[in-house]
Order: sequence, then structure tokens, then C-alpha cells
Amino acid sequence: MSDLSTPLAPARYRPVTFGVTRVSLREGAPGVRYLQADLPLGAFARRVTDYLVHWAETTPDHSFLARREQLPGGKTGDWQHVSYAQALDAARSIGQALLDRGLNAERPVVVLSENTIEHALLALGCIYAGVPYCPVSPAYATVSQDYDKLRHVIDTLTPGLVFAADGARYGKAIAATVAADVEVILAQGALEGRKAGTFQSLRHTTATPAVDAAMHATGPGTIVKFLFTSGSTKMPKPVINTQRMWCANLQQISLSLPVLAEASPVLVDWLPWNHTFGSNHNFGLTMMHGGTLYIDDGKPTAALIGETLRNLREIAPTVYFNVPTGFEMIAEAMKTDAQLRANLLSRVRLFFYSGAGLAQPVWDSLHATQEAAIGERIVMCTGLGMTESAPSAMFCNSPDVRSGHIGAPVPGMVLKLVEVDGKTEVRYRGPNVTPGYWRSDAATRDAFDDEGYLCTGDAVKWIDENNIHRGLAFDGRIAEDFKLSTGTFVSVGPMRAKIIVAGAPYIQDVVLTGLNMKEVGALLFPSPACREVAGLGADAPWADVVAHPAVRQRIEAVLDGLAREATGSASRVARALLMAEPPSIDKGEITDKGSVNQRAVLKHRDALVTALHDDTAPGILKPGA
Repeated sequence: MSDLSTPLAPARYRPVTFGVTRVSLREGAPGVRYLQADLPLGAFARRVTDYLVHWAETTPDHSFLARREQLPGGKTGDWQHVSYAQALDAARSIGQALLDRGLNAERPVVVLSENTIEHALLALGCIYAGVPYCPVSPAYATVSQDYDKLRHVIDTLTPGLVFAADGARYGKAIAATVAADVEVILAQGALEGRKAGTFQSLRHTTATPAVDAAMHATGPGTIVKFLFTSGSTKMPKPVINTQRMWCANLQQISLSLPVLAEASPVLVDWLPWNHTFGSNHNFGLTMMHGGTLYIDDGKPTAALIGETLRNLREIAPTVYFNVPTGFEMIAEAMKTDAQLRANLLSRVRLFFYSGAGLAQPVWDSLHATQEAAIGERIVMCTGLGMTESAPSAMFCNSPDVRSGHIGAPVPGMVLKLVEVDGKTEVRYRGPNVTPGYWRSDAATRDAFDDEGYLCTGDAVKWIDENNIHRGLAFDGRIAEDFKLSTGTFVSVGPMRAKIIVAGAPYIQDVVLTGLNMKEVGALLFPSPACREVAGLGADAPWADVVAHPAVRQRIEAVLDGLAREATGSASRVARALLMAEPPSIDKGEITDKGSVNQRAVLKHRDALVTALHDDTAPGILKPGA
């Protein structure tokens, strides 16, 4: 793996301006330093609905939201558009309906829905009326079999209204978790044995001056929404999101990446609105800058990536956001799909990924395709943040980016760099940081240090110690690192990234093992490319794929290569298992965005980890075997 400070070969990039080019560093107590951008934050909006009102007045007919018509059999048709004027009208009507029901932070709105037009308009209605809402991971209600996480959300929030996109799809979960005295509203369908209202009844409520007064009464301290963390080995926590957090962060993002404000943005986006990246970041930026958000019903999975590619062949985004798995699939498709290359690259100014690390080979593949197709590279940008920071805390600030770079702090945020067990933890303080977790004083106290900085658990290091203005690189999670029985520390983040790079395109993700053991082990999650190596179809059980001699031989070669580069026991994978069982969302092993939760995997596969290290597990792979 290339050193993070190694500059890229000279290349021509499509021009992008970065806002934060210089930072300031000051010393604190021993082992503590403070880093911030020299660019000031300045004033920002009091409420995000100010953007909606502005664009509804200045460009009323401009398309704000679009989604393909949903056809029978799971197919999609032509794009259906909602203008800014229509969105404001809907927000006022729906907001009035919510006020009529007396909803508030103690009795908020819970949303069970994928990204849809109805979901968006309901959210805008909540924001306009000052009624907090919570978009819940659809998987909690549609993939989960026990509904434990959904029940936890409902019990924590005590909603006064639950909205669901479809009665048939969400009915079983509602019956299991939502009390009979809680109103349920459906976009379509019905509930068996239970009365439910319709979305149209909200939409057709007559707005009165009261809803406009409610909107004007909202301000920086108003709670907009609750976003639950994905959870690791514990239940998810409800992060309070205020108007101040959201508005400040939209300003911080736009100052850091001025390209977002240079023209009305066009997004083609699937990222779920129950996550801060899809909702606060992408939805918020679209509304702030008067752009158009095309809701992508695709997803980076074998079954749904075709819909994403179809949309990208038709709609040319000005900036494009995705997670690493999505970019990996797009990079592969672009090699042979001329129409995809032509449309996607026609006006895009910036690619941006988040959620996990992007393997350098995927990055390199995208750049090679871009250079061949258009004679220049598209800047691939990323950063670091979390639900608690609304989300963005840092952004890369140069085209000279390598996998692992996260860059400089956003304006108005102070990063506290604290030495912890040989690493440097980054902590956050700024107007975009949450005041805490809803109805959880203990969790809130535990999240902040004695100076009021949010403890992230993320480790960082300098991209270039001789040039602090380039910013920081990700150095793993403090809590994921562990010691071998020899006392040697294993740095999980960098080692995990190295394995994924070496194993591309056959290893999708990896969980490292070896706490208090003599050697480092690995649980390897195979990618669909392993099916091709085995010559097996998409329906073949993963157990058959990972047991195939050709697949095992390919992975053994990866382990051999890693062993040759290892400098000691802490950097050498001595044993590994290919996982036949994919990560489980019920057990918290995987998030909606497809990233693997290391701690949850180790907890729920503890017996397998033990068997791996005492040589009793079947199918163990070792370098040099």
C-alpha cells in the first residue's frame, strides 16, 4: 500500500476550488493540541426552512425533488417532479396537520420509509411546523426478524404519529411495535385489523397563519430530528439534531467545498435519509443551494445496482456522492459502458465517498477510466464526520488525495488532538456538534470530555508532518485496536485497509482478530468476484463459493503476499477464515450503507474466533500453506 504522504503522479484534474487551505495549531496540556481552519465560519441561517422559502419565492417552478414512478412488479417509469413551490405548499399543509394533532418533541413523528417523495414532504412539514421527526432504518422493520431495534426506537421516542410508506411492507413491524393508541399514517395500502390514516389527508389539510407562526418561532435551538446511531454491540442512540447544527454544518460544508455553491447542484442519490450523510448532508445541500435531488431507487447491491446505473446514464449529476462499495461497482461498469461514462462524466465536478475507506485500486480504476474518456481526472474527495457532528468535521482540501486522507477541519470547528495509547484521538467542538442524546443523560455525559469536546474514538495522523495545512489521515478506531499476548499493539484501521487493497477485488471487508492471542487472525467477507473465480452463479450458496479450491487458492496467494510485506507479528495475518455467512443486520454487524461493524462481528462470532485461533475451525487459511 502506498504511503499516505506519497504524491500522485502529475495529472490534469477538472478544476475544483477548496475553501480551507490553511490551518492553525496550538499546544494545550501535555499530549493535547488544538487544530482549526483559518477561514472563519461567519453567519449562517437560523433555520433550514429559510432555504425552502427562499427558493419557492425566487425559483418556484424549479424542480427540487424527483423520483421515478413506481410501477407494478417493482419496476420504475418516468421521473415525477416536485417543484420548490409545490414542496413549500406541501410543507405548510402537512405542518398544519401535525400542529392540529398537538405533536411535539415528547410526541414526535416516526418515519418508516425508504427515500420517497412522501417521506421528503412529511419531513419538510415536520421541520416547518417545528415538530421533531425520526427517519428509521427501513431494515429495522423489513429485514429484521425480531424488531428489537425498531421497538427500542419506538419505546425511546414515544411517538404521537407513525408514518409508513406501505401497509403491506411495514404492517407486521407496526403490529409488533406500535401501541394501539398511536396514530398511523400510510402512503399506500392498509393495515390488517387496525385503522390508519392516509398521507393525502395530511397533504390536503388547509394551512393557516398558525403554521407560518410556528415556523417563525423555530430557531437555532429547535430540535429538527432524531437520528439513531447504527449501534455496535449496544442499542442505537438517539442523536439530537438542532437547527443550529444543521444550518452551521451546511455553511461549513459549502465554505470547505465552494464547488457546491457555484451552480445549482444536481444529485442522483440513493443514500438513506435515516443516516446523516443522505439526509443532513445531501438533502440539506440540495435545499440550501436550490438544486435538484433525483431519488435513486438503486443501491450498491447485485440486485439493485442496475437501477443506479440506469439513472446515471440518464441524469448527469454535478457532484456525485456514494459509499465505497457503490464506487467499486460503478468503476467496474464504467470500463465497458460507454453511455454511463459519457453521461456521468459530462458535467460532474466532484466525486465524494463516505461511510468507510475506499480501496486505492478502485480509486485508480476510476481515474484511469476518466483519463481515457475525457482526458482529465475527477477529484475524489472525502472527509470525516459522524451523526453527532451533523455530519461533517473535516474535508480533503487538495486534488492530491490518497486513500485514507480526511483533510482539514471545517470552518468554525475546533479539533482537539489527544494522545491515547500511542495514537491520536480527534475530538470535536463547534456549532454543528449535538447537545447530546435524547432522554439519555448518562450517554451524553460519557460522550464529552471535561472541556466539552465530543470524544469520537477516531484516530488520526498527519498526512505530512512537515505541512500541517494538508490536514489529517484516518488512523483507525481507538476502540478497535488491540494487543497480542506478546504486548504488541495491532493497529486495526491501517491493517484492515492494507488487506482490502491486497485482496481486491475478492475481499469485500475484513474483521481482525487476535486480542490476547499470539497471532493476528482475520475473518474475511468475500466479494461477488469470488463467484466468478469459482464459476458459480449468483444463486449458489456462499458456503460453496468459499469452499471452492480456486477461491481458496486465490485468497491464500493474497495472504502469502501480505506475509512477505509484514514487518512483525502485529502486521502479519497468520490465519484467516472466509465467511460463508454474510454480516447480519439484526445483530448489528452491518449498517444500511453496507459497512461492517467490527465490534459487533467479533461479539456475535466469538466462538468462531476462538476456533480460528485454536486451530479447530474447518477451512482455516494460512500463508505459506
